Amino acid sequence: MSTITETARSHYEKGVPYEIAEPEASLYQVLEETARFYPNRPATQYFGQELTYSQLKTEVDRAANVLRLAGVRRGDAVSIALPNCPQHVIVFYALMRIGAIAAEHNPLAPISEIEQQIKRHRGKVAVVWEKSVSKFAFGPGHQLQTVFTVDITRYMPVTKKTMLALPIAPARKARDQMRLAAPAGTLSWDDKVRAASPIDPSTPHAIGSDIAAILHTGGTNGVPKSVPLTHKNIGSNANQNLSWVYRLHEGAENFFSLLPYFHSFGLCFFLVCAVKYGACQIMLPKFDVDMALAAHSRTPVTFFVGVPPMFDRIEKRAREKKIDISSIRYAISGAMPLPADVAERWEKSTGGYIIEGYGMTETSPTMCGSPMTNQRRHGALGLPFPSTQMRLGDLNDPDVEPAEGEPGEILVKGPQVFSGYLDADEENAQAFTKDGYFRTGDIGMVDDGFVYLADRRKELILSGGFNVYPTQVEEAIRSMPGVKDVAIVGMPVPGGEEVTAALVLDEGVENITLEDVRAWAEKKISHYALPRSLAIVSELPHSQIGKIMRRVVKDRLMLERGGK
Repeated sequence: MSTITETARSHYEKGVPYEIAEPEASLYQVLEETARFYPNRPATQYFGQELTYSQLKTEVDRAANVLRLAGVRRGDAVSIALPNCPQHVIVFYALMRIGAIAAEHNPLAPISEIEQQIKRHRGKVAVVWEKSVSKFAFGPGHQLQTVFTVDITRYMPVTKKTMLALPIAPARKARDQMRLAAPAGTLSWDDKVRAASPIDPSTPHAIGSDIAAILHTGGTNGVPKSVPLTHKNIGSNANQNLSWVYRLHEGAENFFSLLPYFHSFGLCFFLVCAVKYGACQIMLPKFDVDMALAAHSRTPVTFFVGVPPMFDRIEKRAREKKIDISSIRYAISGAMPLPADVAERWEKSTGGYIIEGYGMTETSPTMCGSPMTNQRRHGALGLPFPSTQMRLGDLNDPDVEPAEGEPGEILVKGPQVFSGYLDADEENAQAFTKDGYFRTGDIGMVDDGFVYLADRRKELILSGGFNVYPTQVEEAIRSMPGVKDVAIVGMPVPGGEEVTAALVLDEGVENITLEDVRAWAEKKISHYALPRSLAIVSELPHSQIGKIMRRVVKDRLMLERGGK
């Protein structure tokens, strides 16, 4: 056992185990068991419309048959490009039922990004939001052969769907945000599932070692990669998370499912943890503070996993509108540091606890958290989770521990840790130490078993809960006419960082605006990665080998802005 883990366990809350059970069953069997114990318990609530666990399982079994008839077999990857909606839960568990792989995509990602992801996982079938279907129209000869389109209003209450159909401007605007006529050649997922019979019970299940999901990340160096996670990886992390918040009551909780399911944080906590505990997921297709609080007012939320801007905005608006949020007893914040004032306000308004969790896509995702007690330490990544070994590696040699008190690379080992990137032998050779620890690329320090982040992954920008990789943004902008050189940095703003572009213009080019840059780059990178501020500079600092020194760029810009 590592020294960090051994010391950390002395701070575990009584009731939290040192080790968790590593599941051998498939994730579908998690749903199967919950539907057996809590058949009439609401599994999802979507704009007020509920779907019970019994109904959810029936829909999943029908959907599994639709996928099987489409030629999907055990081990095949199927693209999912959906916002949070009941169909996303149904598709995911249908794939788990037949032993296929849920290859998750951001439905708002640019077509070039999606195409590269599909090339890596080699999926031939996709289940896609109507508004994103054009991004999956690759033409004849492409490996993607079948595209199902999803109407995300399908599980809304009849009254709300009727309102969307009204011939008035507000209804048209809301309808246009959610629906788009599907092109010829695509199949209606909802019609197919409605008409299908349940899958033959004798159809084989997956096993724990099978790949359950493929998520996409820039890894520790910003190069796009695909991360395969097994049923055991995700199931183990679900057990770790739930053992950490062990005071939750099975079959009685309401989870705020506001983080996207295509993100590892949302996938594990909502698609799996919520189902495992028989919780009701109160979901929205996108985060909207007023819609979220309206949903909470209908059915009080008891557990919330989110990112700092969500907690900040919900607490402020609830206070302004005098909405009671004291039912939210436990909350976990991740993806970026949680400001102390936000944590303080949240706990004052709810009377409950909020802690920070630390994780990565490669670890399914969580590996650390503060105890859900008065011993929590705001600002710390926390304690290594049950069944998780953690140590620091010397910055020059990860197989050697740094001197006591010195920072080092955070290294982790546990049942939630993946086995390697998809088709990336070179990266995989560098991703693990000789004794099997995963190299996070994050630099940390340890104080009495609590892990602290000394420096975020080199030059990674955290914007709105998403990782933004400067190299990708620079490459998207560098080819823009009139741009001679570019550097992308994250400038500190309340709640995170702002993606900022520093440009050197070609001689004779008088001006380029922020709107010009965003319009050029939006076809190549995700919307959340687009620059939100722009600086025109005469030159950019380069190292001796020609690499832009982003840290110097950032320091100069901060100096010009008066250090704000």
